[in-house]
Amino acid sequence: MLLIAALMLATSAAWFESSLAAARGAGNVRDYLQAFHAADSALTSCARAVVATAAVEDADSHDGVIGAGSTPATPATPAEPTQWKLQTAFEAAAITPVSQWPGSLRPPQCLIEAWRLATRPDARAYLVTARGFGRNNDAQVWLQTELVFDNQKIERHWRRIVARPF
Repeated sequence: MLLIAALMLATSAAWFESSLAAARGAGNVRDYLQAFHAADSALTSCARAVVATAAVEDADSHDGVIGAGSTPATPATPAEPTQWKLQTAFEAAAITPVSQWPGSLRPPQCLIEAWRLATRPDARAYLVTARGFGRNNDAQVWLQTELVFDNQKIERHWRRIVARPF
């Protein structure tokens, strides 16, 4: 009888530990999905702002600087922009397309950087980087899209950043 009680106790403890691990895993997945959707929403909003601003610039034939007071941009560079990898630069220039994201620690942010493509001098390119948060600061997802404007065509190249840059 004592042996059966000990086996039942050991089995119950193992099931309890398994349930705790599953609950932690489900919480981590929830945080990841929360952060992913926040980043994806910010990326979509900022990319739309770049496309709209570029369309206005094409119509007005300005100098090609995204900004005009609402969307910040860095000066165009020949290499792919890297300001998004620097915490101080990202925090200083990032915009918040939505004031809050339900269930997230902070609202999502995005940074728009302009650059010149060495192989396509007539094209304009922008790197849009977005960061979304989960319930804590460790739950972050980073997404990027490259927008290339060339002869009335828009090319979009999406990528997920695997490791946080800072």
